[in-house]
Amino acid sequence: MTRDDDQRPASADGDDQLLVLPDELRDELKEPMGPIETDADRLLEAVDGPLIAVGDIVTYHLLQAGRRPDVALVDGRTKRSAVDEEIREAVTSGASIEVRNPPAELSAPVVRALRRALSTAEPTTVLVDGEEDLVALPAIAAAPEGASVVYGQPDEGMVHVVVTDDDRTAMRELLERFEGDTDRFWALLDG
Repeated sequence: MTRDDDQRPASADGDDQLLVLPDELRDELKEPMGPIETDADRLLEAVDGPLIAVGDIVTYHLLQAGRRPDVALVDGRTKRSAVDEEIREAVTSGASIEVRNPPAELSAPVVRALRRALSTAEPTTVLVDGEEDLVALPAIAAAPEGASVVYGQPDEGMVHVVVTDDDRTAMRELLERFEGDTDRFWALLDG
């Protein structure tokens, strides 16, 4: 397993921090960005293209339904608590990239890992030390047309976004409202 954040040294000024979620966007992000599905088999019937899963429980349900996501981002936690050992083992098996990403942030290592995972033909699991929730946003912004980005909606199910140009534009506009170095963020994400 490679550690993406070890490939480039962090500077004393927080080189790895790119974007921080501002408080005024927190409520807005609680709204699902697509339809909510509770049945992984039914969700997979609507998948026609690359599958990107954000979250341990989502990834686990997709694996249980017989589909390994093309890109999975997991952190070993759900609703701020550790996932069961069975789930942790299933979703981290074969993890190929490990990165740090603090809660309520998007760090340079996680953006580089997402970019690399999206560009490889092999299924890639990114194990995040910290929190992976916000990575759904750049995943939607960077995913190809027709890709499925699936993330968890706590206590409701799995949100399924079939990526369109409109979705990518909306995510770009949303991410522009984050605090931090948006120019560097886009340079890393757009590669």
